[in-house]
Order: sequence, then structure tokens, then C-alpha cells
Amino acid sequence: MTWTRRKFIKTSILGGLGLIILDSVWFEKYFIETNEFLIGNSTNDKFDLKIIQISDLHIHSLNKQLKKLTKKINNYKPDLIVITGDSVDSKDNCKILNQFLNRLDNSTKKFAILGNWEYWGRIDVEELKLTYALNNCELLINQSRQLQINNKTITITGVDDYLAGNADIDLALKEFNKSDYHIILNHCPQYSDVILEKLRNKIEFNFILSGHTHGGQVNLFGYAPFTPQGSGKYLKGWYNNNKLYVSKGIGTSILPIRFLSRAEIAVFNLSK
Repeated sequence: MTWTRRKFIKTSILGGLGLIILDSVWFEKYFIETNEFLIGNSTNDKFDLKIIQISDLHIHSLNKQLKKLTKKINNYKPDLIVITGDSVDSKDNCKILNQFLNRLDNSTKKFAILGNWEYWGRIDVEELKLTYALNNCELLINQSRQLQINNKTITITGVDDYLAGNADIDLALKEFNKSDYHIILNHCPQYSDVILEKLRNKIEFNFILSGHTHGGQVNLFGYAPFTPQGSGKYLKGWYNNNKLYVSKGIGTSILPIRFLSRAEIAVFNLSK
């Protein structure tokens, strides 16, 4: 076959488009990256606490990738797992969420918060609470809980969803007790501006963990043409002098695609 310049260009363009489509609908959705961080004086071998963040599962099925993910999380042997909202967006999927959670080490304590889709999907909150409780996970709705791990006290503060719920950091901190570590879970990062302002020089915390944005879900080489309401000025990664981390999450919403916004879990190793 004789290749003309026009045919070569056409084939290259079609091939490139094919790769983009393959990346968008398969590779970035199903290959979940792990972003690991050393906080304070921690090293890879020495730390007080290992916390794993799972966000925006939007779970519809327990596919091969999610099964592999649960094995990866268990292999990390985290001290704590936090789930920052939008785990389910349909009331029919609580059973699938239970199957996913059931594959995680039940001895590992877990905390979860609500996202906007738990409200928009009309999830039965009591059923969701029970699903979490069966898997050693407590759903926090404007609440704080203190626990002791590895001879260190840690407080987890969970804020209700900013968009569809009633986010209230003041109410969430009513049960706050000063601890060695304090982590705040807040689904929509825009509300983090309120948290940072209200807590300034008042209550100490290590950082806020958010999700919601999916990293834009479609990212055009640094530019995200769409971010959901409630994202504010945040997209992904660290902000505000490492006081806020925004996860790209795992699932997708509206459109079942990702482009240059790889699904992720985040691992935080903490030490004072």
C-alpha cells in the first residue's frame, strides 16, 4: 500500500483520537493511582499513623479494578480509612457498597461522610449508616469522634455536605476533644474556605480532606472545562499551605469518562 502525506496525516489523527477515547473511557477510569505523602517528621519506615482516603466511589458494580483496589488497601495495613462522600448515588447500590467494604480488613477503623449524591440519589441515610456500621465504619454528619491508635489520640471531624446537606463546622466541633492529630473530612472543597476562616488560631487541625471535583474529570492539559458546583477554586491536590487535600476520587458522575484526571486513593503517613 502506498502512503500519501494526506493518508498518513488522516491515519495519525484517527489513531490519536482512538487513543484519547481509549484513555478516557477505560484506562484512566479503571487504573487507580496511589498518591502517598509523608506528613510532619514521618519517613517511609517510621510514622505514627497511616491513613488512607477513599473518595467519590459512585459505586455501581464490584468490578475487577475495585477488587484489586481493596487488596491494595489491605496490603498497606492502614491504621484508619476515611471515606469522603459520594460513595453511592443510587439507593439500589448500598448492597454493592457493602460488598466493597466487606473486602476491606474489618479490624481497620473507618469513618465516612456524606456527599451531594447521597442526597440527590435519595439514599436512605439509616440504611447507609447500617451498611457502614457492618464494616466497622461510622458515618459522621457534623460530628467529631476521638479514638486512640498506636498510643496516639486522633480526632476525626466529619462535616455534612455543603451543597445538598447542612454543612456546619461549629456543630461538628461541639464534641471535639484536643488530640495529637485532628483530621477534618469535608466533601465539597469550597466549604473548606469557611472551615479555615472559622478555625484560624482557634482549633488546631492537621488538614482537611475533600473530594467532589474528580480532578475536573476531563482535564485538558491543566485546564478543567467543568468542575461541579461546590468545588470553588479547588481542583486536585494540596492547597492552602498543605492544609487541604482534594482527591480526584475513584468513580465518575454524569459522564462515565476521565481524561488526564486519573482515579486515585491517597495515603497519608503522619508523625510529629
